[in-house]
This record gives sequence, structure tokens and C-alpha cells, in this order.
Amino acid sequence: MGAIQGFPKWERKVRMFLCLFGLVLSIYALHVEVSRERNPDYRALCDLGESVSCSRVFTSRWGRGFGLVQYFVAKDSPLNQPNSVLGIIFYTLQMGLGLSVSKKAAAFLVFSSWVSVAGSLYLASILAFVLGDFCMVCVSTYIVNFALLYTNLKRKRAVQEIKEKAR
Repeated sequence: MGAIQGFPKWERKVRMFLCLFGLVLSIYALHVEVSRERNPDYRALCDLGESVSCSRVFTSRWGRGFGLVQYFVAKDSPLNQPNSVLGIIFYTLQMGLGLSVSKKAAAFLVFSSWVSVAGSLYLASILAFVLGDFCMVCVSTYIVNFALLYTNLKRKRAVQEIKEKAR
């Protein structure tokens, strides 16, 4: 597919890179969490020390349902999924909806990006002030989420301009 008239030329490539990178990070986070649950001695590549441990973060109560879902459903409920599963869903939707040039898709991309940024800020504060940990995988996903928000805002503006020119 070629570039869409009026869209920033970089948008499609940047979106694909960010979504694929986010997917890789989310799949790796899920792998670490599952591996650690099966084997408490498992040491992930991102576990560099006592206060730099992604597996400690992923297996904490905040690693599932943002630490909030367990207040509404049982801890082992199918609704209380690892945050990484939510990330896999989010990045897949961002990639798929990014193929659409509709105004509704652009609005949903921006809305879901704002939700992901809010979640990133919440989890970053938990990481820093509650867990006292540094998680490279987590911080990388936060950066991806902010970059996707920027990309989606640019896309929404481009879609609006295309629709206005078509009138």
C-alpha cells in the first residue's frame, strides 16, 4: 500500500515500528511472568539487580489488571489478565486500525492512546513510588505509548484535513 494523500509520509512506518516493538515487549513481558510463575528461580534478561527487576514488577499485584481489577473480581478470574495481555491487544488494535483512514478509527486511536498514556503514568508512579524498582521493559512500553499518542494525534489532524478538503 502506498502513502495516502495528505498523511504524513513517516506515519505508517513509525506506527508499524512502534506497534511491533510494543508487541515484542508485551510478549516478552508475558513470557517472563509465565516463566517466573512456573519457576520462582527463573531469571529474566531484564533482571539486573535487586532494584532493577522486571520479573518482580510483572509478578507483583500491579502486573495484572493494573492492580485494580482484583478489587472487583477474584484474583484468578479470567477478567484479571496480565497487563502484557492488555498490551498485546492494544498494539494489535493500533496496528489494525492504523490501516483505516476513517475519522472514527482516527478518533478511537487517539482515545485509546490517551488511555494507554494514563495507564503508563499510573504504572510508572507505582513502579517508582510503591515498588521502588526500575523496569526497562515497562519504561520502554511507556515511551512507545507516548510516541503512539503523538503519531495518532498527527493522524487525526491529517484525517480531518483530508475530510475538509473533500467537502
